[in-house]
Amino acid sequence: MHATQIIKRPLITEKSTWEGEAHNRFNFVVHMKANKKQIGRAIHDLYKVRVLSVATQIRKGKYRRTRFGPAKTKDWKKATVHLHPDDQIDLF
Repeated sequence: MHATQIIKRPLITEKSTWEGEAHNRFNFVVHMKANKKQIGRAIHDLYKVRVLSVATQIRKGKYRRTRFGPAKTKDWKKATVHLHPDDQIDLF
């Protein structure tokens, strides 16, 4: 898989912004079948930073009401990437 297929988009929330500033950790929405090594390599290739560790979570989709009846949103995978203290990603 190519790096742009693995990393779908950065996850920008209040908590992730604080983690990025305080602890040099950044959150991304990633491909469901990507593993930690692939995610770390993709971040290194795309942003030219040194990755110390990668933590992943599989977030379950929620049930929503639609006019056609109940529907479920898709499951998605979240990756938290811890960077070397000298490196930084400018997401804004």
